[in-house]
Amino acid sequence: MRRWVPGLLLSLSLLTTACGGAGTPVRPSLTARQALSSSPEVVEFESPAVRLELFRDIARQSEQEAGQSAQGVALFPIIQGNEFVAVPGFESRADLLQPPDAGSGLQFVFDARTGDRWPEDRRESLQGLSEREAAELVARTLLALWDIQPEGAVQVDRAAGAPYAVAYVDGILRINPAFLYLASAYGPASMAAGLQ
Repeated sequence: MRRWVPGLLLSLSLLTTACGGAGTPVRPSLTARQALSSSPEVVEFESPAVRLELFRDIARQSEQEAGQSAQGVALFPIIQGNEFVAVPGFESRADLLQPPDAGSGLQFVFDARTGDRWPEDRRESLQGLSEREAAELVARTLLALWDIQPEGAVQVDRAAGAPYAVAYVDGILRINPAFLYLASAYGPASMAAGLQ
């Protein structure tokens, strides 16, 4: 009986590794910036583990860019004073779909001024939310994190294919919908993917 136990353990280890288990690092087919420039559907159909790794990469990049001039391509640009800067980053373990209470007083307008409308159909890859619902949660979280307290309602535009994740300029928050699919990879519905 002792002779077959090591063979069984080796077989299980090889099977787990071959099936993408804990022994194999997740290698996204896209870079984070390519994912943002892609259509949301391309990002939506990546595996939860790949989307989580792309989200973590964006979080790491956001911390590196924080406070720098956003004249180049920043992931989270805003106008602060008279300067275009990258806002403070967030940790790769941040759950952007869990807004703090501080964001509850904010008012948003999701009516498309021009261009894309926010889809209302619920998506499994957004933890059962619609893009519009996920956009509102992410907007509340980020504006609270960035300590932005607008006087009136904030216009939230859908910026598909933009080279950034989220931008805040002149009271308008522009959210790349591909980023929503990455942000939703972290949280209760995806904790199993995070363990891989």
